[in-house]
Amino acid sequence: MHTSITCTSLSFAWPDGTPVFDGLDASFGPGRTGLVGVNGSGKSTLLKLIAGDLTPADGAVRVAGEVGYLPQNVTLDTALRVDEALGIADLHAIEAGDVAEEHFETVGDDWDVEERTLAILGELGLGHVELDRTIGEVSGGESVLLRLAALLLRRPDVLLLDEPTNNLDLYARRRLYAAVAAWPGVMVVVSHDRELLELVDQIADLRSGEITWYGGNFSAYEEALEIEQEAAERMVRVAEADLKKQKRELVEAHTKLAKRVRYGNKMYDNKREPRAVMKLRKRAAQVSAGKHRIMHEEKLAEARERLDEAVEAVREDDEIRVDLPHTAVPQGRAVLTLRDLELAYGARVEGGLDLHGPERIALVGRNGAGKTTLLRTIAGELQPVAGEATAHVPLRFLPQRLDVLDGELTVAENVARFAPGATNNRIRARLARFLFRGARADQRAATLSGGERFRATLAALMLAEPAPQLLMLDEPTNNLDMASVRQLTTALESYEGALIVASHDLPFLESIGITRWLLLEGALRETTPEAVGYPAWLPVRERVHPGS
Repeated sequence: MHTSITCTSLSFAWPDGTPVFDGLDASFGPGRTGLVGVNGSGKSTLLKLIAGDLTPADGAVRVAGEVGYLPQNVTLDTALRVDEALGIADLHAIEAGDVAEEHFETVGDDWDVEERTLAILGELGLGHVELDRTIGEVSGGESVLLRLAALLLRRPDVLLLDEPTNNLDLYARRRLYAAVAAWPGVMVVVSHDRELLELVDQIADLRSGEITWYGGNFSAYEEALEIEQEAAERMVRVAEADLKKQKRELVEAHTKLAKRVRYGNKMYDNKREPRAVMKLRKRAAQVSAGKHRIMHEEKLAEARERLDEAVEAVREDDEIRVDLPHTAVPQGRAVLTLRDLELAYGARVEGGLDLHGPERIALVGRNGAGKTTLLRTIAGELQPVAGEATAHVPLRFLPQRLDVLDGELTVAENVARFAPGATNNRIRARLARFLFRGARADQRAATLSGGERFRATLAALMLAEPAPQLLMLDEPTNNLDMASVRQLTTALESYEGALIVASHDLPFLESIGITRWLLLEGALRETTPEAVGYPAWLPVRERVHPGS
């Protein structure tokens, strides 16, 4: 039997009654499938249903083969040893002389598991991780790769990956890309990472509780979607023209019928024909007028229905609009000064670094290098061990955790906290530019989806008073769907202040017009996009390309 996943009439709703799926049918066969969709469409929920972590309200999920599942938020016990996390602790116990029967039962016939473990760790760039270390001693990115290594050791038939590149540095991402490219079985991967989605064989687009399939990788999907959308927009124009035509014909029909009625009344008043004949003609005219009116009204209703269907096929891809003149920074004006800065966890800025005018800086480096610490120090949240960080303009910091908002307050109330002098009307007018229109501005922050929460946080910071002329973002594309990433890119294109972005997402960084690249590896130094593409800290023999 071919390895596969089959979802039949799958239904699921959250405890509060919010529906996610209602009769979903889907089938995933051999190869790599990229599962995409807007935030809140149910991508992670579907993976959890397939993995058995959630139970459907109705319908069934059938999987032919063993399932390996890497959730979005990997949490491992920090006290676990690496060999325990990888599932080879029993073999180590036997080798150490422990002959307990349960160890032999666990190992079974898999006596080469340690050799396979070391090989997989090497492929994932974890060859330096000693098996007797604890999870607490490795970085967050390494713990994600260790969880993946544990899955690969089990040799599952089906592999489910939920945003696997979140919080991985460039080096770790390339190791993961190579593992994905080499995967021989069924794989379903949820991701906003374009480079990763370029490795898949097909795209499953989850929208409004249904899946639409597209052959090829993400670029092929975008091309197909663009053609679809152009056709859908043409259909809207045709349907709009037809609706105008039907409205015009209905008006013309009413006008003609009114003339007939006036003529009939005039003839009746003049009594040029026998009274009985006049009554019959009047009744016939009324019946004819009624049929004519009904016919045109039905055509009008059908035209409206066709327009509604055509509009439904066009995807909403609203853009965030940011036109805040007070955020502009004159060319050459001093924005930020760093002098002999030593950070709380060991990283440093030797000598000095100056940021002028509307520069756009990409801050890159390995996991644990200190990028977040540097941004928090500049923002004043952490005190430096030595040296100084001086901002010469108003600044705002968007952290990875998006913990800027008060969950109990509405979106509008949260923005009001940052702009206490702004009127309610002014706040709502500005929030509309961030796609929070009408009642959406009255949603409690705690009820927002991941993408909505990000937009609300960005709105609160960019609409703050005084307006931020230096904006610092820490891994802003984590957990954002592709539409939200495009919205963020559009917003940053129109932002006129200085920008510092810490990110491992190279396509995103290249899309926002970065002017300087800084690498934090022990000390902060200038680098280039080419060196970032092939990280300067990575030996040539270890450079891994997708598909290699």
